[in-house]
Amino acid sequence: MTRPKLQRRAMLGAGAFAALPHRVFAQTNSAGRPRLLQGVQSGDVGFDSATLWSRSDRPARMIVEYSTQEGLAGATRLRGPNALEDTGHTSRLRLTGLPPGQTIFYRIAYEDLTNGGATSEWVRGRFRTPSAVPSDVSFVWSADTVGQGWGINPEVGGMTIYEAMRSLAPDFFVHCGDTIYADDPLAPEKKLPDGRVWKNVTTEAKSRVAETLADFRGNHLYNFLDDNLRRFNGEVPMIALWDDHDVLDNWYWERRLDEDPRYHEKNAGVLAQKAERAFREFMPLADGLDGTMRLFRKFSFGPRLDLFRLDMRSFRAPNGPNRQASAGLNTAFLGIEQIIWLKQALKGSTATWKIIAADMPLGLVVYDDWRRKSGFEAVANADDGPPLGRELEIADLLSFIRHESIRNVHWITADVHYPATHRYDPARAAFPDFTPFYEFVSGPLCAGGFGPNALDGTFGPQVVFQKVPPTGRFDLSPLEGSCHFGHVRIDGKSGVMTVSHRNAAGAVIHAIDIVPA
Repeated sequence: MTRPKLQRRAMLGAGAFAALPHRVFAQTNSAGRPRLLQGVQSGDVGFDSATLWSRSDRPARMIVEYSTQEGLAGATRLRGPNALEDTGHTSRLRLTGLPPGQTIFYRIAYEDLTNGGATSEWVRGRFRTPSAVPSDVSFVWSADTVGQGWGINPEVGGMTIYEAMRSLAPDFFVHCGDTIYADDPLAPEKKLPDGRVWKNVTTEAKSRVAETLADFRGNHLYNFLDDNLRRFNGEVPMIALWDDHDVLDNWYWERRLDEDPRYHEKNAGVLAQKAERAFREFMPLADGLDGTMRLFRKFSFGPRLDLFRLDMRSFRAPNGPNRQASAGLNTAFLGIEQIIWLKQALKGSTATWKIIAADMPLGLVVYDDWRRKSGFEAVANADDGPPLGRELEIADLLSFIRHESIRNVHWITADVHYPATHRYDPARAAFPDFTPFYEFVSGPLCAGGFGPNALDGTFGPQVVFQKVPPTGRFDLSPLEGSCHFGHVRIDGKSGVMTVSHRNAAGAVIHAIDIVPA
């Protein structure tokens, strides 16, 4: 933390397996027993550890049992933390000392703190720990849940894209940000250009922009109303990033909202503190709720894969022209601490593939104000010349990777609401001091479709594949094919990595095989 605003914020901030049956999420309606209405989820899976998460509907004590046996024979039983009002009745427990390469079966219940110890029904889940020997690894990624007014529509089965991802039995899921749309209220209906009507499940919290901690919590709770998402969470561990709509569109700590009549709180930094608290409560992160959030982390999935989660929101300088000739506090994007960590983590990795998970693309031009095409929200500055502004930070990182001979580094990301594959080629670039790499873009999960964005030539990207709305269309609906996710499979024997883009039904719309260097 080097910038005064961030220092102030720190002080203020506090493998394949069978599908689980639907019945594991059924809950009793008895008022005398706690209920787990949001199901269970796991996340931040490590070589021998994972975080388990759930939520009670009242003050209660978390109870966890886990085993390598599906019937939970010989299960280890742990009494976890209390789920209290000051955590939104959420709780999580970090499991450690887990065996590698095993499916871990678990179940969670809650013990009432005020009603004679009445205990909820058990809710079951599972995840798989990484193998210690070269083995197949697969994962899915996407972003943007419930955006642009497209919410949970019971008439189409809800957010069925989560069921499509679950059916692939991935080892984990990377949510590249916009886990909620806190600035995007839902109406009961939204009309399509062809006259059809999209019908949303609605809640009080989703009827307005989020300003209070309860509002942000309510946005997270809304997503758990979807059966597909809860079933997915019970089987696929998540690695979660955050992005702008987790707070509000294109936010940074210093941003003011004086011209937005929807907000009574005009300081985006104040909103961000509340949003961050809710994000940390509802995501199955390894870190606790207190102190400064340190989201950037390496996850090792055996000898074939290391994944590096980035945080492109917490350390950024204000959005602006992005044309500074020299690096400094006003060009920060990842920030000094995170850049130093990433360099050393990449250098120390012995995995075949090093995948960097980011919430924003490198070469796509993302304007701060897209209507006026002014200011910049991401890295690129629409100038095809040598690196300027935030590009300086990325140029330094890419140059480091080349000079340290770190091989097989590629990026996955989202944000722009359409799937694409970009190849960055130094022979095409204004800044050529880097090793060629791919950037794979996916999304959204349940939001409007947009694009395409222009590519900035500084790092020489070229489009290998992209799927965008028809010319002239804006805010393509889920009914018209806006939703997508990406799938990565690494062959344990050969090391070949196959990256595919898929539509909401799971059908492959583009795929590429990459042989490791």
